[in-house]
Amino acid sequence: MSREGCTLHLTEHHGDCRPGAAVRIQTTEIDAFQAELAAKSYRYWRPSIEEMPWGTRDMTVRDPFGNRLTFAE
Repeated sequence: MSREGCTLHLTEHHGDCRPGAAVRIQTTEIDAFQAELAAKSYRYWRPSIEEMPWGTRDMTVRDPFGNRLTFAE
């Protein structure tokens, strides 16, 4: 998954957005990205890929502020 040239700025500052926001990010090579995250062995952060009824494959992670980032292929 190439993340070059793409920047997503997340903020915790009051007034920028509500905690618990959701962002959907179209991507490719989601299996490689999931494997990269799994290799880091984070104790509480092991996202899986879900086959969605509408035909996409989604992987959702939460940032430290409770926002949902869903990567979809």
